[in-house]
Amino acid sequence: MLGKRVLVAAILLPIGVAAIWLGGWYLTVLVALFMGAAAWEFVNLFRSGGLQPGLILVVGGTLLLLAGRMVNGFTSAGWIISLIVLLSMTFHLVTYERGRDQAGTDFAATLAGVFYIGWLGAYFISLRSLPDGQWWVLVVLAGVMLADSGAYFIGRKFGRHKLSPRLSPKKTWEGYFGGILIGVPLTTLFAYLFQLAAPASGVTPLRGALIGLVMAVLPTLGDLGESMIKRQAGVKDSGSILPGHGGAFDRIDAWLWAVTIGYYLVLFLQH
Repeated sequence: MLGKRVLVAAILLPIGVAAIWLGGWYLTVLVALFMGAAAWEFVNLFRSGGLQPGLILVVGGTLLLLAGRMVNGFTSAGWIISLIVLLSMTFHLVTYERGRDQAGTDFAATLAGVFYIGWLGAYFISLRSLPDGQWWVLVVLAGVMLADSGAYFIGRKFGRHKLSPRLSPKKTWEGYFGGILIGVPLTTLFAYLFQLAAPASGVTPLRGALIGLVMAVLPTLGDLGESMIKRQAGVKDSGSILPGHGGAFDRIDAWLWAVTIGYYLVLFLQH
């Protein structure tokens, strides 16, 4: 399992870094592939649990939000969100009329998928669009991935006390705090190296330490949130397209929190 995880990461990491560095539609297309797959998995998870969110609405709405964020930032968000809500209600009104008694709950699940994956996922684009955004994206993602790796290895070796027994039985408090202890100094080191490479970027070790701390503490909730959905659906992984990692939703669960929080944190640090 660990070997597969490392192999997939070794393949995807250079592609991801290149897309982050190039930005624009290169990054948008890569993010759209992951978010579109995650949206599809989200729908299937809820269908496994007995609900029927609209697949085309969730996937299409996710991609539309990503495209809008790329074209003009938050400017088009108002009409895109309004369109998605109105189309979703219309669709589920029709399904109710055709005999689907849980159409109201399906409507809520449809909007949850669009906003949780599409709206939050689009912050990849927003974070990259900030001044020197390529460096900030790299710091934010380094922070969450280093903390996750630290939590995984320390939790396996020293984990005794369950962090959230119902949601994620393998997660421990030892692993959680281990992720903080490893993630913060290593993210600080990455920020220092980035500062050497681009002194004018605004990335500093102190800012890297703050980002590393936030990324170690909060995005775990994204991981637990996806676990909640999977537990309710009665499945282990959201999919199987990434050997050793599961599905796309399994891979980006914490990233959704990381890029959203990271965007506003970087805005705060830049002003």
